[in-house]
Amino acid sequence: MLTQSAFVSAQAVLPPVFKAGDYHTEKDNRAKVYLTPTRIVWQSDESGKYVNNAKRLLQAGNGQAELVNKDLVVLKNDKDHKASFLLDFGKEIHGGLQLVTGMMKKNAPVKIRVRFGESVSEAMAEIDTLKGATNDHAIRDFTLNVPWLGELEIGNTGYRFVRIDLVDDDAELLLKEVRAMFIFRDIPYLGSFKSSDERLNKIWLTGAYTVQLNMQQYLWDGPKRDRLVWVGDMHPEVMTINNVFGYNDVVPKSLNLIKDVTPLPAWMNGISSYSMWWVRIQRELYQYQGNLTYLKQQKDYLVPLLNLLMSKVKNGSEDLDGMRFMDWPTFANKPAVHAGLQAMMVMTLNDGAQLCRVLGEIKTAEKCEVTVAEMRKHIPDAVGNKQAASLLALANLLPAKQADEIISVGDTKDFSTFYGYYMLEAKAKAGNYQGAINNIRDYWGGMLDMGATTFWEDFDLNWMKNAGRIDELLPEGKIDIHASYGAYSYKKLRHSLSHGWASGPTSWLTAHVLGVEVMEPGCKVLKIVPHLGDLKFVEGTFPTPYGVVKIKHTKLANGKIESKIDAPKGVKIIRG
Repeated sequence: MLTQSAFVSAQAVLPPVFKAGDYHTEKDNRAKVYLTPTRIVWQSDESGKYVNNAKRLLQAGNGQAELVNKDLVVLKNDKDHKASFLLDFGKEIHGGLQLVTGMMKKNAPVKIRVRFGESVSEAMAEIDTLKGATNDHAIRDFTLNVPWLGELEIGNTGYRFVRIDLVDDDAELLLKEVRAMFIFRDIPYLGSFKSSDERLNKIWLTGAYTVQLNMQQYLWDGPKRDRLVWVGDMHPEVMTINNVFGYNDVVPKSLNLIKDVTPLPAWMNGISSYSMWWVRIQRELYQYQGNLTYLKQQKDYLVPLLNLLMSKVKNGSEDLDGMRFMDWPTFANKPAVHAGLQAMMVMTLNDGAQLCRVLGEIKTAEKCEVTVAEMRKHIPDAVGNKQAASLLALANLLPAKQADEIISVGDTKDFSTFYGYYMLEAKAKAGNYQGAINNIRDYWGGMLDMGATTFWEDFDLNWMKNAGRIDELLPEGKIDIHASYGAYSYKKLRHSLSHGWASGPTSWLTAHVLGVEVMEPGCKVLKIVPHLGDLKFVEGTFPTPYGVVKIKHTKLANGKIESKIDAPKGVKIIRG
C-alpha cells in the first residue's frame, strides 16, 4: 500500500496572481500513480517489420520525452498491415493512460486508436450491438492524435487491458512509454484478514480492493460503468469501508449528494427501496463511527422520509410505489419483490426508530415501532426465492433456519453478487457458518478462477463451463465469459467486472469468522465471537474511531478456540 500523500488546500497552491475568491476551487484528495505494463498479451506482427521492440514498454519510464530517440517502440503501417498491440497492467485499475512519443520522420501528430478493457475480449472488441461493448459513462474506445516528441494523458475509466492501433496508411509511430495513470484514494487498509485458507484471504482482499476502486470523488458502483451514486448498492460498500478503511468522507459526501438531489416525496434513484437503504446506511454509519454531529444534520430529511415510508403501509402490508426493486435477478418476480420490500420496510423502520431516539424524536420513533408491529402480522411467502428469504430472515419475519433451507438449495444457484451478501448474513443467523464459508469459496472464488482481480456486477458458476479466462485471448472452442453472458443493464461486454456491491464477503468474514460485532455506537463496545468452521486459525485487525483492534483465533487440538485480543483504550471487548 502506498503511503498517504500530504495534501495542501487547493487555494494554497494557486500562484499569487490568482486572487482569493475569484475562483471556486476544490481539492482532489485522490492520488495519481503511473504503472508500467506487466506483459504484452498480443501484437499484430511478430516479425519485427510492423511492431518492433514492443518489450521496451515493459521497462519503467519517467514520463519525459527525450531527444535521444533511441531504443523506442516502432509501429509502421502499409497498405497490407495495420500495427497494433495489447497491454496488460496486471490488475483492474481506475484512471487513464500516459503516452510518450519520439521524433517521427514526419514532424506532425500521429493518429491512433485506444481501447480500454476490463477483459482481453473487451479491449479487442468493436463497439457494436453484437457483443455489447459501449462507451457508456466513460469513453473506452476512441481515436485521437498523439504529438510528435511529446507526452499526452488520456482516458478516465476502469480497465486492466489496453489495445493501441496505428490508424492511418503508411504511418509511423515511435513510442517511448505507455503507462497507466492509476487514480485512487491513497488510504491505509486498517482492517485485515488472514486465515489458514489462502483462497479466503484473497477473496477478502479482492472485495476490499474492489470497493477502493469505487471510492473516487463519490462512492460509485463501478469505475467503468455506473460511475454514479446508487444509494442501495452503497450498502455492501459502506460495510466494507467500515470494516477495512474505517471512517472515510466519501460515505457522508455521497449520502449528502443523493439527499440533496432527491427532494421528498421523490425516491432516491427513483427506487423506493433505495430511500430505505439510505436510512439503513445512516444507521450503520452511526453504529460504526458514532458521529452524532453528522447524524443531527440528517434529521430534517430523515424524519419526513420515515413518515413518507409509513404512509406507504396499508393494513400492515407495504404498498410502495416508484420502481419496486431488490436486485436484477428478482426484478420480474413480483411476489418475491413484495416479500423483500416488506422485510426491508420492517428493518428500515427499526433502524429509523433507533436513530430517532438518539435524536430525541420520540414520537416518530414510537410511530415507527407501532407500524413495525402491524407489519409483523403480515408475513409474505418467500416463494422459494433466496433474496426474499434472506431479507425475511434478517427482519425476523421468517425463522433463519427455514430461510437457510431455501438459500441452500443448489448451493450458490441463483446467487447474485449484490444480494449474495444478505444470503451469507441469513446463513450466519441460522448458524450455518461453514455453509456460508463454502459458498464464498465457490462463488466469489469462481471469479478469481476466471482471472478476476475485482468482483463482478453479476456472476453464475454455470458461466465457467468451457469458458476462457478474462485475462487471455479466447482459445479455440472456448466460450467468451465476458461477451456471452449477463442480462438487464449488464449484457455481455457492458457487464462491469469491478462492482462495489459484490464486496460482501469482505465484511462478512470480518464480522463472522474474525467475529467482530459492534454493540454500541462508535465501536465503544465490541462483541467478539469467532466462527472458524474448518479453518485452523484466523487473525486480523478491525478499525475503530479509537484505533485498531488486533485479533487472533487459533483452533486447538481439542477443537476449542484460543483467542488473543488487543484493543485500544476506549473500546470495551465482550468475549463470546
